[in-house]
Amino acid sequence: MKYIVFLIVCLCAAATFADELLVELPFGTLRGRDRGGYYTYESVPYALPPVGPLRFEPPQPFVGEWHETFDATKPAAECLQWSHFVTTPDQLTGSEDCLTVSIYKPKNASRTSFPVVANIFGGAWSFGGSVQDGAREFMESGNVIVVKINHRVGILGFASTGDAGWSGNYALKDQRLAIKWIKKYISYFGGDAKNMLLLGFSSGAGSVHYQLLHEDMRDLRGVYSMSGNSLEGWAVQPSPRDQTFELGRVLGCGTPNSTAVLKTCLKAVNANELVRAFTHFLLFNYVPFAPFSPAVEPEDAVDPFITQLPIDIIKSGKFAQVPWLAGYCQDEGIYNAASLLEKLPNGKERLFELNTRWYELAPYFFSYRNTLNKRERDERSRKLKEQYLGNHNFSLENYYEVQRMFTNEMFKNGVELGVDVQRTYGKSPVYVYIYDNPATQSIGQLIARRTDVVLGTAHGDDYFLMMNNPIREPLRADEKLIAWKLVKMVEGFLQTGQFVYDNCVFRDNVGKKQFELVAIQRTGCTNLQADRLPDFVSNSLPKTPIVPT
Repeated sequence: MKYIVFLIVCLCAAATFADELLVELPFGTLRGRDRGGYYTYESVPYALPPVGPLRFEPPQPFVGEWHETFDATKPAAECLQWSHFVTTPDQLTGSEDCLTVSIYKPKNASRTSFPVVANIFGGAWSFGGSVQDGAREFMESGNVIVVKINHRVGILGFASTGDAGWSGNYALKDQRLAIKWIKKYISYFGGDAKNMLLLGFSSGAGSVHYQLLHEDMRDLRGVYSMSGNSLEGWAVQPSPRDQTFELGRVLGCGTPNSTAVLKTCLKAVNANELVRAFTHFLLFNYVPFAPFSPAVEPEDAVDPFITQLPIDIIKSGKFAQVPWLAGYCQDEGIYNAASLLEKLPNGKERLFELNTRWYELAPYFFSYRNTLNKRERDERSRKLKEQYLGNHNFSLENYYEVQRMFTNEMFKNGVELGVDVQRTYGKSPVYVYIYDNPATQSIGQLIARRTDVVLGTAHGDDYFLMMNNPIREPLRADEKLIAWKLVKMVEGFLQTGQFVYDNCVFRDNVGKKQFELVAIQRTGCTNLQADRLPDFVSNSLPKTPIVPT
């Protein structure tokens, strides 16, 4: 009798296992993969491949039927890109056929429906993909479905001539279509489309904030931007037409007299060569940040994404009034400044080059090369150096001040502006935090190409606790605890509508004169008030970033 009961239990478990792996959608059946504590359904297309005549065009919704079971067990392909984090000389990777979502569903028999976290990766609008970051912490907690969105990047995602014939922003339009797909189909996977949070990091943070600028996103539960938003200096491309015509010249299209001729020429270029041309727009490493990025489209464009600057859209009040959480790290500027610690063939750090090339390079570093004339650029560069370094030369002794310059000018000040404008012109809650807990190894060491440096709390040190990435493994015990608390903060918001980290309840900034923020550190959290968002909570860095040997 016991054997029969055991057999029945096993058969029931097997049936449940099979049911969870197979998902019936209106256009066919897909098969996912059992990952132990959760299921994945990867590389599910939400749009037609943007290839051939669909290159440099808005995404077209996926249509058709699967006559055989769709294999959703294969990791998503990155969109074709010149990647910052490919270590071989040829940094080309990915595929043009890449418009997919990947769904992570925890095994939790106590739930019949799950809230949804829709995630958009970071990568300076230029590289990255949903395959790079995991959802381990969310899956271990087991209370939300995570959907990771792939979208076009770089030239393929943002090239534009600024007119109706080629208005651009295809990456943002990809994301928008993917979000609509999730709303329409996530219920088939057990997700609650009416309880969805958009989560993004870096350019992904800018992306989810851009999506907030559409009033029809008002049915989202909330938006969580980590290290960026649409008001950052790098979040709007000031001269897309010049950039794209230069691309045409580099690739042999000559000097066409119309957008249509240029677009036809570039559509015919081999995709790999097209994306390799990205290097023409880099001075060194990944400078400037985001050579191709979102742009304001003309009003006569077909279904434009934005026709005004983001700040003007927010000031108009015509954006999705949903709760917005903006987070940033104490030393965000590590992402940009760490490359200056790379050693050149002469044995010196690149940082020393700034003593002779500052006025040349600063406009590229801080995204004002194409927005100011020569005299204005030089004056802006002079004031920046004076503000952070006084009359001192660039050296290892003042590297941290250089890093602070990048933190403030590239990230923190943009977060402050975004929070201030949205709390002034919006009605929905606006929350903010600063994260301060340096990782043992982070993105900074990777960019500096050295391990003998101490840099601080880097760009992504909070994000990669929730969305795990090999560059941040293994996590320390304190980081694992913080990761759990961040996940619980997100889950709690989806359940109650209130962000709470540990014992710190986030306070709404709407209508406040001072900024209300939470400082998250290794041993706990603190509610703070400040006239300006701080660029550090604690400062325990050594005199120079170089670790004595």
